[in-house]
Amino acid sequence: MNAIVTGATKGIGRALALRLAANNYNVALCARNPDDVRNFVTELSALYPALKFYGLAADVVNRADVEAFARFALESLGTVDILVNNAGLFLPSGLMEEAGDALEKQMQVNVHAPHYLSKFFAREMISRKSGHIINICSIASVKLLTSSASYSITKAALLSLTRILRDELMPSGIRVTAVLPGATLTDSWSGTTLPPERFVHPEDVARAVMASIQLSAGANMDEVVIRPLFR
Repeated sequence: MNAIVTGATKGIGRALALRLAANNYNVALCARNPDDVRNFVTELSALYPALKFYGLAADVVNRADVEAFARFALESLGTVDILVNNAGLFLPSGLMEEAGDALEKQMQVNVHAPHYLSKFFAREMISRKSGHIINICSIASVKLLTSSASYSITKAALLSLTRILRDELMPSGIRVTAVLPGATLTDSWSGTTLPPERFVHPEDVARAVMASIQLSAGANMDEVVIRPLFR
């Protein structure tokens, strides 16, 4: 079985790639830093020598990088069973105080890249009438945050994209799932003094993704909300 993970070297993406490998998936992955990509592929290959791992440095804010990664992943894997659109950009700010390009940059990463990759790989999945697209949204997709205004706008758009994909691809036998984590203990919270139990952990998100993948053939986990127990 073959899987793709974007934004895969840190946080949720890293946990996802490790969990998929542990469940016997070959993985093609991308992230911005070439050294991080190379080191993670080496780490995965050492942990799971019977599987195949492919990595490409790509900044998904750039359409050319997104297209290059799509071609690289398909050529490397041949077929794609799982696509996880995980890469995200979080620029917290109120709407009136944000930088002039804040919405544009976050739209490129949080919406445009998943939009392109989902359509690109859905075509291959449709031909086999099999596959699963998973978009890592956010609790901000449904509970808009004025302190992260344009981020919330983009994550709401990603949830809408996921719902449209689900309805359009369902007749082809392709599953589509949105995962909506709350505050997750990643680099976005670097330096926080809050205790770990106040956060969702990346491994929690990875477990939820695997649970959606492992349902019976006739079932689809539409949307999964994961929130910290203590607020």
